[in-house]
Amino acid sequence: MPPGSLMKAIVRPGGGTVKPKDGDQVLFHCTTRTLDGVIVESTRYEHGGKGKPMKLVLGKSKMILGFAEGIPTMLKGEVAMLKMKPELHYGEPDCPVVVAVDFPKHDELHFEIELIDFFKVKVVTEDMGVVKQVLNEGQGWESPREPYEVRAWITARTANRDVLVEHVQGEPLHFAFGKKEVPKGLEMGIGTMTRGEKAMIYVNEPYLTESPFMDVDSFQEVQFEVELVQIIQVRDMLGDGRLIKRRVKDGRGEFPMDCPLHDSLLCIHYKGVLLDEERTVFYDTRIDNDGHPLEFCSGEGLVPEGLEMSVRLMLPGEVALVTCPPDYAYDKFKRPENVPEGAHVQWEIELLDFKKPKDWTGLNFSSIMEEAEKIKNTGNRLFKEGKFELAKAKYEQVLREFNHVNPQDDEEGKIYLNFRNSLHLNVAACYQKLGDCRKSIETCNKVLDSSPAHVKALYRRGIAYMSAGDFDEARSDFEMMIKVDKSSEPDATSALSKLRQKEKEVENMAKKQFKGLFDKKPGEIAEVGSDPIGDDSILETTNGEAADMQSETDEAGSDREAAPEGLFARYWYVGRRIATSLGLGRCSIL
Repeated sequence: MPPGSLMKAIVRPGGGTVKPKDGDQVLFHCTTRTLDGVIVESTRYEHGGKGKPMKLVLGKSKMILGFAEGIPTMLKGEVAMLKMKPELHYGEPDCPVVVAVDFPKHDELHFEIELIDFFKVKVVTEDMGVVKQVLNEGQGWESPREPYEVRAWITARTANRDVLVEHVQGEPLHFAFGKKEVPKGLEMGIGTMTRGEKAMIYVNEPYLTESPFMDVDSFQEVQFEVELVQIIQVRDMLGDGRLIKRRVKDGRGEFPMDCPLHDSLLCIHYKGVLLDEERTVFYDTRIDNDGHPLEFCSGEGLVPEGLEMSVRLMLPGEVALVTCPPDYAYDKFKRPENVPEGAHVQWEIELLDFKKPKDWTGLNFSSIMEEAEKIKNTGNRLFKEGKFELAKAKYEQVLREFNHVNPQDDEEGKIYLNFRNSLHLNVAACYQKLGDCRKSIETCNKVLDSSPAHVKALYRRGIAYMSAGDFDEARSDFEMMIKVDKSSEPDATSALSKLRQKEKEVENMAKKQFKGLFDKKPGEIAEVGSDPIGDDSILETTNGEAADMQSETDEAGSDREAAPEGLFARYWYVGRRIATSLGLGRCSIL
């Protein structure tokens, strides 16, 4: 800034020592004069203005350079005269503020500024249409958002401080986000608040939208004084509106840090209601359980999935209403006698308390292995019950904890390695039961990378290869078993026998599918025979496994022809193997 381009003279001193800085909203009156004293424009009534002070946010609002440099030097209540050359006001080549054509922007001007007030604000919208001033800080960090609900005391005033709406008695105003129950700008401002916070929210057009709360016609700005009494957390647990958790009573602590996110021992009271016309209560722990709460360990499938998902996101002492669809309630869980199949239910749940799993920090190796054995046994029980996802989660939980375990000698190292290998093989077994043979193979590889002669890993990987239709790889694993451990020969021989039987079954099915294909003369197309099985049980794989097999084949190289779609595709790979064995190589249908 060239010397002399901005000069300041104090007309009336201000009070205090604090001056405005970036992020502060400043309120000030401004009267602009020529050097001859002619008033060009003013915010004051007596000089032809509207009597409304200017409001700018330092560092955010569009303003002339003279204001950006001069106002931060002022104190509250101060009146100062700022003398500016054109390049410091509207004569600046890149001035962001537009003025009337007849404004003397190329002249040196006097700007008389009275700094009325300034305070820290949060800019809610980039165009300054919604700005918030915090009066009293709130608690925690959680702010409301759609589809949350809130309860708040609200007073709406004009820019001249005339009261438009006052809701400060009786019950706080209760409204839901995203329902257009209050003006858009007010909702956006409240969306930046925390529980217990008190704030002024300044809303300008076009954020003053119509709502049941108030009539906003003809107002350019409305000032809302808001005290956020309660945030009612409403969570769409699945993202499709079917499983909804609505907090009725706040709990203790901070969300989500103090929630039982990890597997824990939970203690709850709950009441289950059928969402029928009668709203039948089918279970209440306070009545049907002699007043005793229900205690259960999460992560073990002991309660319906929707109930456990919701409790994991509750705080101790919280009460929540959970509306649950049948597939997350009792259609996939043991149904009480008075709950019909396909029933939508609602649970009223109170989380009394929970106990976190034992922290392994500071435990010796022996104690760590005891804790690991307990979790592994729980996984084994879940596996036997057919709860393969839950069982896999238990095994993987121990594997994650094992990343921080450091054996101190060879003996501990051996125990650690054997236990870790057994966990990986259990995870592989879960993947196989879930129909993901490729994941099962990858998990077995983790064992074989460190223990290439691990018989159980070879066997389990061979079974996974066989299920995936990779017969050559399966045969290689079963034969390797015999080489590395003669005692495994009976198991390996049995597996090879099953493999030969599987290959024969697949080839017979494929021959029926390709029957007559190679007997036709050029120009004739054989009809593909019907599937003798009539379902998708070929190779005993799921659709996902078949897709994995096709994906792996496609990645093997671009020299292979693309597999066709439809029914013919199901036996493409086996049919190609048969064609190759007959010496036909790639066949063409003419």
